[in-house]
Amino acid sequence: MAILTGAEPFSHDGSEVGVLLCHGFTGTPQSMRPWGEYLAERGYTVRIPLLPGHGTTWQEMNRTGWQDWYSCVDTAFRELHESCERVVVGGLSMGGALSLQLAQEHGPRISGLVLVNPAVKFDDPRTRLVPVLKHFIGSLEAVGNDIKKPGVTELAYPRTPLKAGHSQLVAWQSVVRDLPEVTQPVLLLRSVEDHIVPASSSALILSRISSRDVSEILLRDSYHVATLDNDAPRIFDESAKFIERIALT
Repeated sequence: MAILTGAEPFSHDGSEVGVLLCHGFTGTPQSMRPWGEYLAERGYTVRIPLLPGHGTTWQEMNRTGWQDWYSCVDTAFRELHESCERVVVGGLSMGGALSLQLAQEHGPRISGLVLVNPAVKFDDPRTRLVPVLKHFIGSLEAVGNDIKKPGVTELAYPRTPLKAGHSQLVAWQSVVRDLPEVTQPVLLLRSVEDHIVPASSSALILSRISSRDVSEILLRDSYHVATLDNDAPRIFDESAKFIERIALT
């Protein structure tokens, strides 16, 4: 199936420090590309894979699930690890949850994590209906494109595929259960006003990981897709300083 224009994976070969960036649920590498280009300009080796089922149609995404998405980022990490001395993993929203699972599985082979509005839980009680609704309707209203900055649009699906969404909800259970296995340095950047993922998601992560080197930065001028929003320059700058500190020393 043809990939939407702008949804293509991003790849740049640079130094022996690699950075893997994981996009969010129903999104594409487009939401991470400016961040990836920023890090590439600073000489890092960067990969932003397109997750299976993304960048095509929401119907196609309903044919995929968490194991497909995780397998994709896991393969990308393993390839980076073969060619780079150190690898840092970053993720937006669901990409943050995928990053956490990578950290749980690969341990010290991952040098650090950069999490932007990471999603491991919802507070909306309507999510309890998803396991039933997925059998009757294919999708609900979109969750993408929560951006404060005028004139900026995320390349995301106009509908939320429910079968795929339920797969994510189920996977979160094991990701949350294994949070104590995360020991890497963590930089977490959270939007104060986020209409998709509650602040309690980040709080849960920070309360359960075992990392000793942890920083949280509040983004006060962006919504959920902060990597395309007003605070994007700060995300890029803070992540570059974080990578330099943990991976180049």
